[in-house]
Amino acid sequence: MELDYDYIICGGGIAGLLLASKFSNDSYYNNKSILILDPDYPKVKNDRTLCFWDKKKSVWDYLLTSSWENVIFKNGLDEKSLNLNPLNYKMLSSISFYNYTNSIIKNNTNIKVLNDKVLNFKDCKSHCLVETNKKTYKSSKVFNSILDWNSIKNDQKFPLLIQHFEGWVIKTKNNFFDPEKATFMDFTIDQNSTTQFMYILPFSKTEALVEYTLFSKNLLDENKYKSSIENYLLKSGIDDFEIKSKESGQIPMTCFPFFEANTKNILNIGSAGGWSKPSTGYTFKNIDKNTSKIIDFLKSNDNFKTFMKKNRFWFYDLIFLDVLYYKNHLGKQLFTDMFNKNNPKTIFKFLDNKSSFIEELKIMLSFPKTIFLSAVLKRICKGL
Repeated sequence: MELDYDYIICGGGIAGLLLASKFSNDSYYNNKSILILDPDYPKVKNDRTLCFWDKKKSVWDYLLTSSWENVIFKNGLDEKSLNLNPLNYKMLSSISFYNYTNSIIKNNTNIKVLNDKVLNFKDCKSHCLVETNKKTYKSSKVFNSILDWNSIKNDQKFPLLIQHFEGWVIKTKNNFFDPEKATFMDFTIDQNSTTQFMYILPFSKTEALVEYTLFSKNLLDENKYKSSIENYLLKSGIDDFEIKSKESGQIPMTCFPFFEANTKNILNIGSAGGWSKPSTGYTFKNIDKNTSKIIDFLKSNDNFKTFMKKNRFWFYDLIFLDVLYYKNHLGKQLFTDMFNKNNPKTIFKFLDNKSSFIEELKIMLSFPKTIFLSAVLKRICKGL
């Protein structure tokens, strides 16, 4: 049976675009025909920031907006300045990423992009079918980056928290920010029985991204994000500023086993594949790592069912999310305990799924033991 394409990528977001660019940069795939389906391609607006920590020198450095070796954690009682050396906390603007990947995709004659909405896709064993508003396509493999929020909202076994946020890039009249230090979490704002904090990435003494972030079950009224940022700036002594740009978004925080929906020929990627770190929402570095893994995987494997599997870090995230879901008011305390009782380098190794078991045990002992032990026992009784 003749195929329309070798690979179809459903969704031209961060994961889909990065995967397509990595296919383009590997000569092994020079003879592969690829289709990207996205109703809004190409993306030309700076609609989000992509933040991650990495070695000081990495492949993304020439595209970065800024980076910081030092970050600040505030809980209202004290302020901790954390040196990340040998890591840097890095910020990549989405428009820089879009321009980079779009230029690669544009120059690859084997890639076709269609502005069409994906309605459904199916693994027929010998091939895949992807149905859109306009047509049905046949391919060997499908990579789906379209997240079905309803599937995770309605799941009873794995509770869903939403990381939701609004951020403003502002320019102040007077010098206010320290461009050498990013504020990783500022819990000095009222918690209102949820987990919420401010996040500041300064680019200069007068310009920074100021972002209001929550880990909670429900979204807020649109005006609440605005008033929270305004109140925070006013209490910080910033009353004369210009808003250069805004961003907002939602990231799923769940241990829902997305990978169980992978078939031999269909792989869910990005947030749709569970690549957002469940306990923090960080996604970009996992996308970078897993898209590279796909490039290598396809050279020697044919079955996507074996691509992802559970590990001990999945279990850690599961327990942490259970506690945060049922006791959302404890978020400030949990993060304070973690940052007060552990070396920042160990914390970021742990959040990056690269820590040793001894390091993980020390971090776990930072948290309220009775609460976490109870969560573990409940999970065991549920069969995880």
